[in-house]
Amino acid sequence: MRVIAGTARSLLLKSLEGLDTRPTTDRIKETLFNMLTSYTFEAKFLDLFAGSGGIGIEALSRGAQHCTFIELNPKAVNIIKDNLVHTKLMDRADVLKYDAVSYVNGLKEIDYDVIFMDPPYGKELEKNVLTILSDKTFTTDTLIVVEAALDEDFDYVQDLGFDIIKEKKYKTNKHIFMEKRE
Repeated sequence: MRVIAGTARSLLLKSLEGLDTRPTTDRIKETLFNMLTSYTFEAKFLDLFAGSGGIGIEALSRGAQHCTFIELNPKAVNIIKDNLVHTKLMDRADVLKYDAVSYVNGLKEIDYDVIFMDPPYGKELEKNVLTILSDKTFTTDTLIVVEAALDEDFDYVQDLGFDIIKEKKYKTNKHIFMEKRE
């Protein structure tokens, strides 16, 4: 796994061994960030279920102002920190060992420009986060991106007050892009 573009381009990133995390492949990450180009520069980025931090680090490398990484696994938290030091991006990041659902629940308002989440598949954690977000006040036009299994159903998001603006399918998973309705 490596940083695709920006100030940390081509730097290799550590990832957690085993099956606890699924690092986003370079090819999918490149496709994702081609779609996020206009949202990333100078953005406040939230990386939920951050794993090894590859997505948030890519955002920082491509010009995001700041990224908050939320990850519960202590080994993954240490890997994120190592990767941020290696890429010299630590000064624009916060790494919190926290449960993503609880973190979002504790926010008074949402002032992130982009929220990316890649939760474990099949546990409805993205639904829990989106349900909490539906009751929050957003201070900006936040883009929410969810990485999910291909068979994951997102029909419920309309009822929560979100509009799906794009869906990109890959061989094994997909990205859902949505915004909160005014």
